Amino acid sequence: MTPGLVISAASSGSGKTTVTLGLLRALARTGVAVQPFKCGPDYIDPAFHGAASGRASANLDSWAMPEATLRARIGAAQGDIALAEGAMGLFDGVALPGAMGTGTSADIAALTGWPVVLVVDVSGQAQTAAMVARGVQGFRKGVELAGVILNRVASPRHERLVRDGMEQAGIRVFGALPRRTEIAMPERHLGLVQAGEQDGLDDIINALADLVSEHLDLDALRSAARGGLSGGDLPRLRPPGQRIALAKDRAFSFVYPHLVDAWRAAGADILPFSPLNDEAPDDSADCAWLPGGYPELHGGALAAATRFREGLRAFAATRPVHGECGGYMALGEGLVDKDGVRHQMAGLLGLETSYAKRKMHLGYRAASLSAPMPGWDAGAELRGHEFHYSTILSQPDAPLAHVTDATGAAVAETGSVRGHVSGTFFHLIGGAAT
Repeated sequence: MTPGLVISAASSGSGKTTVTLGLLRALARTGVAVQPFKCGPDYIDPAFHGAASGRASANLDSWAMPEATLRARIGAAQGDIALAEGAMGLFDGVALPGAMGTGTSADIAALTGWPVVLVVDVSGQAQTAAMVARGVQGFRKGVELAGVILNRVASPRHERLVRDGMEQAGIRVFGALPRRTEIAMPERHLGLVQAGEQDGLDDIINALADLVSEHLDLDALRSAARGGLSGGDLPRLRPPGQRIALAKDRAFSFVYPHLVDAWRAAGADILPFSPLNDEAPDDSADCAWLPGGYPELHGGALAAATRFREGLRAFAATRPVHGECGGYMALGEGLVDKDGVRHQMAGLLGLETSYAKRKMHLGYRAASLSAPMPGWDAGAELRGHEFHYSTILSQPDAPLAHVTDATGAAVAETGSVRGHVSGTFFHLIGGAAT
C-alpha cells in the first residue's frame, strides 16, 4: 500500500493545483517516487501532474466509480508517497450519492485513510484562518487533518499572526508560501490551458518547486503521509473496437486516460489521427472515437480539413463513429464560433451548436442508452461528466440516451444517433458497474 496525502482546500481558487505541482516536482527532484491522483472528474489537471512528476496521474471519482474500481486504481499505485489533489472544497459534492459517494475529496480521504493537507488562502485574514482549518477537524468521521499550508502570505508579520492563530487552534503548519504573482498558470474558458499547449511549462513547474522547497517542510509532509489500499483487479471493460482510430490534437484531447488504458488492457490497438492536420481515421480501424476538446477555437481549420471530413464520412458508412462533447460538435452539421461565424462540420449528425450564445453546462451525468454506442449495448447505464459553454441550436436526430444530472433531473443534452454515428455532450467515465 502506498501512503499518501490529499491536498485540499476550503474552496476553489485557494491554490491547490499550484501547490500540488510544486510538491510533485520538489519531491521528484529529491528522488522520491511520488504518485499523483486527481479527485473528481477533472481531465486537465492530471496532464499537469504527469508533467510535474514524470508519472501518469489517475482520476479518483466517488460518484462515477464504484468502490471496487477505486480500490483497484489506488492499490495499483507504485511509489513512496501518493498525492491526491482535491476538487473544489474538501466537502463539496453533489446532493445525492452516486456509485459510492457524492464526489467529494473527503470521500477519497475517508476511503484511503490519506490525511488531508489543507491549502489555506490567508489573503485578507490572519488569526481567523485558524477557524476555517479547525472546522475541518471532526467535521466528518474518518477524515483526518494532517495540517495546513498557508498560501498567499503578504509579509512576515502576516505570517506570524496566522501561525499564532493556528497554534492556538492546535493546527500543524507545514509552511507558508508568499504571494508570487509572477508565477501563474494561464487560463482559458474551460479552465487551465492544457499541459501540451503551455509554453515554458517546465520552467513554471520548476519555479513552483523552488518556492515550495524553500518555504515548506517536505520531510514533515512525507512523514505525515499514511493510509493506502491494497490492490485488486480492475473490472473488465469492453473496448469500442479492436483497432480504435482516436482523434488526438489541440482540438480533440479530453478523454479519460483510464478508459484508454482499459481499452489497451483488453487488447485494443489505439491509432491516433489529427483532424487539425487534415488526417482521416486509419482505414484499418474498426471504430473511430472523437474526444472532447476545443473545436470551437478551431472552427475554420476543421471546416477546411476536407480530407478529414470526407475520410470520416466514408469510414462512418460502414463502421461506428462516436464523439464526446467537442467530438460530438464536430460530427454535427455546423458550429458557430464566439464571433458568430458558422463553420461547416462533418455533417454525420444534424447537430448545430453555438459558442456565441454561451451558457455553462457543468456536472455529473447518468445515461441510460436508448441505442447502442461503441463498446456499449442499448440499455447500458453509463456515468460521465459534462463541462462546456456551447448551446444546442438544433439536435434533430434520435436521442442516444435518457440523460439525467446528479439529482436525477433530466437534461436536454441527450446525445444523438444516426446510422453508425453517435455522440454525447458528456465525457464517459464508465458504466454503472465499472
